[in-house]
Amino acid sequence: MDYTSKEYWNGIIKMSLTKFFILRVLYVCPMHGYEIARTVANVTKGCCTPTEGTIYPILKEFEQGEYLYGVEETVGKRKRRVYHITTKGKEAFGTAVAAWEEVSIYIVEAIGLKKAE
Repeated sequence: MDYTSKEYWNGIIKMSLTKFFILRVLYVCPMHGYEIARTVANVTKGCCTPTEGTIYPILKEFEQGEYLYGVEETVGKRKRRVYHITTKGKEAFGTAVAAWEEVSIYIVEAIGLKKAE
């Protein structure tokens, strides 16, 4: 593992942010997987652009934890799964917001200290 690699740190940070933003977009309204990925990319202005390989395992993890649930819908002749956030998912999002707010203060402070040195 190369801790000097920007790709390493981007991967760690973006995975956490992807989970956060999936809850965020579902907090606003139910969506299917592709729509979630597209909305997360739009909300983050491209910073987090989850792929099928990352979004569906996260959605499955959230479903298993009862943070959201999926409902099969048919549009035309196509079936898709629309995800809805649960009360537990809303609570998790609120906790995540508080955690990110707290951590971001320390990150900004640490960066400021680094620049001053």
